[in-house]
Amino acid sequence: MKKKKTLSTQLTLVISFIVLLIVGVFWMANNTLLEKYYVFNKEKEMLAVYKMVDLAAKNDKLSDDTFAVAFEKKCVGANIDAVVFNKYGKVIIEGTTDNQEIFQLLLEASMSSYSADYNNLNMTRQKDKRLGTEYIIINNRLIDGNFVYMKTPLESIKESVSISNRFFAIGGVAAIVVGVFMAYIVARNMTRPIRNMTELSTRMAKLDFDAKYIDTENSAKELYVLGEHMNELSQTLEQTITRLKVANNELQRDIKKKEEIDEMRKEFLSNVSHELKTPLALISGYAEGLKEVVNDDDESRNFYCDVIMDETDKMNRMVMKLLSLNHLEDGSDVLEMTRFDLTPLVRGVIDSSKLLAQKNEAAIEFDRTDSVYVSGDIYKIEEVVTNYISNAINHCTRGGTITVSYSMYSDRVRVSVFNTGEPIPDKDIENIWNKFYKVDKARTRAYGGSGIGLSIVKAIMELHHRGYGVINHKDGVEFWFELELFIANNQ
Repeated sequence: MKKKKTLSTQLTLVISFIVLLIVGVFWMANNTLLEKYYVFNKEKEMLAVYKMVDLAAKNDKLSDDTFAVAFEKKCVGANIDAVVFNKYGKVIIEGTTDNQEIFQLLLEASMSSYSADYNNLNMTRQKDKRLGTEYIIINNRLIDGNFVYMKTPLESIKESVSISNRFFAIGGVAAIVVGVFMAYIVARNMTRPIRNMTELSTRMAKLDFDAKYIDTENSAKELYVLGEHMNELSQTLEQTITRLKVANNELQRDIKKKEEIDEMRKEFLSNVSHELKTPLALISGYAEGLKEVVNDDDESRNFYCDVIMDETDKMNRMVMKLLSLNHLEDGSDVLEMTRFDLTPLVRGVIDSSKLLAQKNEAAIEFDRTDSVYVSGDIYKIEEVVTNYISNAINHCTRGGTITVSYSMYSDRVRVSVFNTGEPIPDKDIENIWNKFYKVDKARTRAYGGSGIGLSIVKAIMELHHRGYGVINHKDGVEFWFELELFIANNQ
């Protein structure tokens, strides 16, 4: 794209061109018309002198001293050589003309006649061949029969014109230089507000809406109004773009949420299908065995029925957990916040888990007997404790220990469930809270785990807006969660 000139440069060039044009026109007029103007004025002066002499002749005052002084003064002032003489060549009144010319002048004047029309006077131009000087000459008869002769050189006019042209040329060049400089200053001052607005629009184009037009130049009303409108436009654009960004972020979140929901739905269907496939296959196989009477003895039939009932119970528990987790995640399950004593709740879960712990040859230790009052949904917190203790029993080493403890802070309590055993691999730490995720799939299948328990813990604690997590130790794993102390809340 062709590079455009700035407004300041354009104004400077336009004003400079106008100055140059004006100076050039005057210089050409001075060269071509000034000399003609000078000659025209000189002819008018000579005509005025002639009228003066003719009027004096009419009033018979040619010999008057007063007229003679005025006549001479007029001739000297206008640089005119003049003489009035009679038909005999006698000089009546004279300026500076040489008397030797009288007889020649008389001869020429006698050939002329008086004319009352001053526009038809015998006014001619003659050139002195010896000196090469050109004169304007009037040689005419007066009303009283006398004669008048006047002449004025044109060389002085030409010299004056030449001097005037030289002076005008020097002055013209100076005027052009000064004019260009002043045009530059004026153009910059006039366009400074526009340059500020250009910088403002450039920043606005880069979405920098902190830029504002400030009128510090006392600029013209139109520029001031334009600047104010640009400020309003900047503010409107900022508000509009902010709203668009908010709407876009919401749209992106909605799209992301929809994609996550779709992904969760696909993952859910895949995981549920996978989790149900094994128990359904076992149920189907043992049911066919009963139907075909593979073994007729009661012990075999009871075994087949126990397997079917066990697998059915596992599926039922998994479905119930999925429903509970779904209610927690979609927000339909509302917390019922109450004040309760945490210690009896933990003790009750431990007591109900003793049979499972004995079966896995694990010992559960919990030595707290004091009351610890907390705020939360008692049933949801009981489910968290149950999941943690069940998880600890299932992953504890044979003959190992499960330790339940409190860590007291000024405004909260941390409940920790530690079990001896193998630490969780680092690559699995972040994933154990995801639905259906299993670190050791074979072991999880062996004790009937579904990989949903920790997902339920995560959903419950996030509803409570409280912390939860897992810590690896050299000799085991510690799961923890926190609750707000009721006493601290009252304070």
